[in-house]
Amino acid sequence: MRILVVVESIDVNDSSGSKANVALIQNIASCGFDMQVFHYTRKEIQLDSIPCISIPEKKWNFLYLLSRTERLFTRWTKINLNPYLESWFGFSFTFFNDTNSIASFVRKQKEFQPDLVLTLSKGASFRPHYALLQLPELHDKWMAYVHDPFPFHYYPRPFNWIQPGYAQKEKFFRAVSQKARYSAFPSQLLKEWMGSYFKDFLKTGIIIPHQISELNTENVALPSFFEPSKFSLLHAGNLLEQRNPLPLINAYRKFLKDYPEAKNDSQLLFVGPAMFHENELQTLENQIPTLVAACRNFPFLEILALQEHVSVNIVLESKSEISPFLPGKFPHCIIANRPILLLSPYYSETRRLLGETYPYWSEADDELKLYSHIEMLYQKWKSHDLKELDRDDLKSYLGNAYLKNSICNLN
Repeated sequence: MRILVVVESIDVNDSSGSKANVALIQNIASCGFDMQVFHYTRKEIQLDSIPCISIPEKKWNFLYLLSRTERLFTRWTKINLNPYLESWFGFSFTFFNDTNSIASFVRKQKEFQPDLVLTLSKGASFRPHYALLQLPELHDKWMAYVHDPFPFHYYPRPFNWIQPGYAQKEKFFRAVSQKARYSAFPSQLLKEWMGSYFKDFLKTGIIIPHQISELNTENVALPSFFEPSKFSLLHAGNLLEQRNPLPLINAYRKFLKDYPEAKNDSQLLFVGPAMFHENELQTLENQIPTLVAACRNFPFLEILALQEHVSVNIVLESKSEISPFLPGKFPHCIIANRPILLLSPYYSETRRLLGETYPYWSEADDELKLYSHIEMLYQKWKSHDLKELDRDDLKSYLGNAYLKNSICNLN
């Protein structure tokens, strides 16, 4: 099978979405498929043994001039026109020019004739998907990968933002659900969730989870704030506004009070951007010497190495009735092979995969249960009985064999 991947970015350091996309691309290639990658990273990036072609931005056209005029206006006046433009047109001028650039480039490429065209995006962009809608000749080969709910008003609570131009965005995604021959989702719950709004996804959808990435971290230097001799709990990644770390920190603070020796041999680490929680975390860092709040971006390999060396990896999700997301870092936690402390709703994809009997699960705001988990994990660490995760079933599910089988069994 010949597979063309049209992807927004393959820069693993720009977002968790790009990391997940690159892992998927690499695993597709390792399955033995003949493939090419067209990417809109707008800089030259190559992946080992995979032909990667950078899509140039179309310049000096009407949409390009409008987008640059808008940017200059905002820079000079500090007035952001985007909400008004998106309310009228559904998307920004930059979005329209980007999607036209992608569609134009894909349309002109005739040498590689794919059997499958896979579109990958990040965040709330879905630019490659919008571009493929302009290419009806590829719709019967198109697999639209839906990594998150879209539009934003379809996110489960506590997410409650309604985007400007929400009606046009809804129309756009309904067209994606109807025109793409296949759709793919990283989680079973997300397929069901999106299928409740766009019923065609239930007919066309398959599950392709975020992929395990086999990367060598042997010679990667660990951050200086990490003390490998101590019992360490790590939350790595972006701490969104809806992911409240306070119940976890309160449980850890109580643990320190009940186990004074842990003040000398434990660490709670928050590593990664935390725009909405940064001030709070830094205040608490001054109050709790064993709390580390490194609220900034780190190189991808450095985070992977850290996940492999800590005692426990933390997956923190929002307090909600349901979480259909599969966190992009979940495969990294599985391959790191350390115990996972999971803070999620009862109905969550992460809990579904780890299993209902997984011992270290709690709702995100259940401080008593969190305290109990930290206490148990610490005691096991102290007695040298803290076992590795050892989930070969999940390694298989997040790896090549399941992926190849999913693609080869497409109708």
